[in-house]
Amino acid sequence: MYETTDAAALTGAPPRHVRADADTHDDFRRDLLAGLSKSPRSIAPKYFYDAQGSALFDRICDLPEYYPTRTERRILELHGREMAEVVGPQADLVEFGAGSLEKIRILLRSFDARALPRRYFPIDISASHLEEASRRLHAECPWLQVRPIAADYMNEAQLSGLDASTGRRVGFFPGSTIGNFDRDEAMAFLRLAARLLEGGGLLVGVDLVKDPQTLHRAYNDAQGVTAAFNLNLLRRANAELSADFDVRQFAHYAFYDPRRCRIEMHLLSRCAQTVHVAGRDFSFAQGESLHTENSHKFTIEGFRKLAASAGFRPGPVWTDEASLFSVHWLESPAGGAGAS
Repeated sequence: MYETTDAAALTGAPPRHVRADADTHDDFRRDLLAGLSKSPRSIAPKYFYDAQGSALFDRICDLPEYYPTRTERRILELHGREMAEVVGPQADLVEFGAGSLEKIRILLRSFDARALPRRYFPIDISASHLEEASRRLHAECPWLQVRPIAADYMNEAQLSGLDASTGRRVGFFPGSTIGNFDRDEAMAFLRLAARLLEGGGLLVGVDLVKDPQTLHRAYNDAQGVTAAFNLNLLRRANAELSADFDVRQFAHYAFYDPRRCRIEMHLLSRCAQTVHVAGRDFSFAQGESLHTENSHKFTIEGFRKLAASAGFRPGPVWTDEASLFSVHWLESPAGGAGAS
């Protein structure tokens, strides 16, 4: 069962679990204008993921320098059956920031045929990318009810599509996207997840503190794919918001800050210039940046403490032999602190 429409679709209205493109456009316009108006300038990394940005990120995941994806995949392959056991039989799986749905395939293969999940709710901000990925998954797993939700998973009001989940909910949040949040944002996400998943739990991928050179290579690949991914944000603004960023006059810049245990990614202005966005003017000095992403790295114990403070009960943790990456099981007890 692959569900992307309801009765409203017959009248031309968007299905209730799929956001209208105009809504996403308005969010991008509002947040980019706000981010350019403050000092220092910044924009949320969720806006990387239009169709082109999502495709570029898929390429990043296959780069030799980018260890997180292949390491997490290996952890899922080696320990998937243990993860399936804590998930339990006939669960409703909810994936936050689902992307291309590649890692859920590994997890689904780990379930015993008698304990398969009943429904799968992939949530992602890129509607077109999510639609196509969901169709492919359903073709491979026709027994699974696939119900995509095109939404910002941090906005609970946009998640009404989860009303169709009537069983035990288990979240899946791979890729260390949790590291893109600052501490307050991470706490807000974990508390929201604890409420949504009450009585179930969350499998979450967490990148670990490691050698800074390994981190530097991962975000500054030799092929320049990460740079193209970063710069695509400006191309998206030009296409969607009538902006006039000269992409050639901005440079990708990523570095590791050991004090904050995070990678920072920026777009640096190569010269003094003025950019027009949605009818407003913004002046950049040479060397001034637009901060586009943070990627925080954690210790295992530090992340477990963070999750516990959000209302989860930390459970098993699986890592690779080199301790580059980790996958955590967090239980959300019924009536726990996260549900308040």
